[in-house]
Amino acid sequence: MTETSNKPDKEQEERIPAMQSLIDNPFLLLFIGVAMPTVFYIVWGIMEIVTIPVAP
Repeated sequence: MTETSNKPDKEQEERIPAMQSLIDNPFLLLFIGVAMPTVFYIVWGIMEIVTIPVAP
């Protein structure tokens, strides 16, 4: 006799959304919180240097 066991817990197990995985990882949040301002300030500094007029 073949047994067809239905496992509702396994079949209804939901995937964790990507955004929830991101929010649940404190080290990734720390990295993003340090890296994003650093990148923005570097880009801002480069834009400021480029806009300085050339001395005559």
